[in-house]
Amino acid sequence: QVQLVESGGGLVQAGGSLRLSCAASGSIFSINVMGWYRQAPGKQRELVATISGGGSTNYADSVKGRFTISRDNAKNTMYLQMNSLKPEDTAVYYCGAELTTAWGPLRAYWGQGTQVTVSS
Repeated sequence: QVQLVESGGGLVQAGGSLRLSCAASGSIFSINVMGWYRQAPGKQRELVATISGGGSTNYADSVKGRFTISRDNAKNTMYLQMNSLKPEDTAVYYCGAELTTAWGPLRAYWGQGTQVTVSS
């Protein structure tokens, strides 16, 4: 069984910073793309940033220059450093990973989400 567990969310004032982590565990054979997504109340889930196994990154325009995605392949862990946070960054942040297991084909897995609240 594969689990993705996010941590690091919380309440922060506008202009502040938070660092999210996503740890993948279980019978993982290899991880391809990992990514952060977010969903604000009343809105659809949207892409925040993705990172490939080789380290190539992609960001939503709304977070470019403020957020940095990274990963530690040895630890099957991904991070999101969020700086200069704005109230509109308030959302539940989810991590996702496309991976293969020792017993199954390539597919996407999701974490349970972590709340990020930015006060003005």
